[in-house]
Order: sequence, then structure tokens, then C-alpha cells
Amino acid sequence: QLQFVESGGGLVQPGGSLRLSCIASGFTLDRYAIGWFRQAPGKEREGITCISSSDNRIYYADSVKGRFTLSKDSARNTVYLQMNSLQSDDTAIYYCAAPGSSMCLGVGSMDYWGKGTPVTVSS
Repeated sequence: QLQFVESGGGLVQPGGSLRLSCIASGFTLDRYAIGWFRQAPGKEREGITCISSSDNRIYYADSVKGRFTLSKDSARNTVYLQMNSLQSDDTAIYYCAAPGSSMCLGVGSMDYWGKGTPVTVSS
């Protein structure tokens, strides 16, 4: 059974950093594209970054470009999200997900989701 477990969320002050982890089980990461998504209170879930499994190309939403970095450790079957210069707008539950495809797709095309890890940016 394909599963994701996210961890690493927590409370951080504005300007601080966090690193989230997403451990996959039931499949190898190199098979599917993997994305990080987030959902802030009262807002729709949005995609923030994704790595394609066909060419390892990484995509970023404008809102996180230059601050967040996705990386993948195939040996550990784990994807990471390094988040720097965090802002209050980054407060959300963060999820990793896969579309069952090698291509990065939108929120509605994700087939597999983790349960998420909460991130709160506040002083």
C-alpha cells in the first residue's frame, strides 16, 4: 500500500527555517512525481513545489521560489522541503502527494496523499 508520512512541522518565528520530511512506503520515489502542497486556514489547497520522476526537474510556485528547496534522497525513499525566510503567510498544513504519474500535475490530479504536518509562523 502506497503511503506518505510527513514530519518536521512546528512553530517558528518569522524569518526562521524548517525542514520537512516525507517518507514514502509501498513504492519507490523514482517511480512517480512527488509534490509538496499546503492548505492555509480558510484557503484552498495549493501546490508549492514538485519533482518530476522522468527527468528530476523541480518546479516551484512563485510564492516560495528562492525560499523553499525540494530535495530527494532515493536511498531513503524520502523527499525533503527546506523552508527558509518563513513568513506568516506560510502558515499552513503541508502535505506531500503523488499523482501516480512521472509528471508534475495539479492538486486535483493527486492520487496519493499524506496526512500532513502543520507549520505555524508566528512571533
